[in-house]
Amino acid sequence: MPLLSEYALTPDVFDSTSYSSDEVGSIQLQYLKEVLLNEGLVRDLRDGAWRSLFANNVRPWHRRGKELLKKLITQRRLRRFPAVLTSEPCTDHEWCEEALASHERTPLIGIVTTRNVADNYDSPAIASIDRLSSAPWWARRSPSVRLTRTVEEYRDNLRLILQCANSIMFIDPHLDPSRRRYRNFISLLNVMDSRSPAPLIEIHRVCYYGSGPNRELIEPLEWQKRFHDSWADALRHTNLSVEVFIWDDFHDRYLISDLVGISVPNGFDTTSNPNSITTWTRLGRKDRDDVQREFDPATNRHALRYKFAVP
Repeated sequence: MPLLSEYALTPDVFDSTSYSSDEVGSIQLQYLKEVLLNEGLVRDLRDGAWRSLFANNVRPWHRRGKELLKKLITQRRLRRFPAVLTSEPCTDHEWCEEALASHERTPLIGIVTTRNVADNYDSPAIASIDRLSSAPWWARRSPSVRLTRTVEEYRDNLRLILQCANSIMFIDPHLDPSRRRYRNFISLLNVMDSRSPAPLIEIHRVCYYGSGPNRELIEPLEWQKRFHDSWADALRHTNLSVEVFIWDDFHDRYLISDLVGISVPNGFDTTSNPNSITTWTRLGRKDRDDVQREFDPATNRHALRYKFAVP
């Protein structure tokens, strides 16, 4: 299961009359909020019509539900998805049908609704908010994932982040597109092909090659040449630009985005060895923000040697 997952929610989840009391609604919505704001996106069904439902008070929306929706909007965790069914949904059951149809087109992790709706379906993709713990897809959630060190598995696990994040930092001290083990990295950037507006993409690496007594300092213009020669044509084709930061020294590897942060202990290089397994771990929000600050030149936690853009 990827470290960032997409869900659909039916409107009744936000309705205070769906709960036996205000306190019960608060507890269940707070639980859902913690998960969504740390590891999830919500599908904005019918190209934003789902979000528009909450623009007025035609229903008694629960205060915790309104807080959740506000956070989803400000953190840009709503992902617009085109209409699938021919008719505009008018009821919670019809919104569940729309969510199911969108799931069939592009799979979700799950659909969260209330018992009044969920009891009408046998689909394993649907779970009531008060029974989430018994849904297999909810139970499979994990702060870590094990994967082989292939670009295909990297791409599968990062696809939602690459398609939806507004800023992405690839932090790997040895990332060098001229080296064989990083030759496939460009295919991760290609996932963001023609996004509009294009995301802010940063690469962070050290100023040297090798380690220990074999460490070799590489001149800034040589780094610029390596990245331009390897990536410039492909990035022009995808209308993307990458900013590369060359630092004095650092060790740990990460992917940091505005949606999620991931510790990537082996970095983004690949191998043909099928037994080479790595473990990626999702960072808490505080640690994610601290890593982002660590690689902000203004904080002076590392010495920035050089930076340039590609193409």
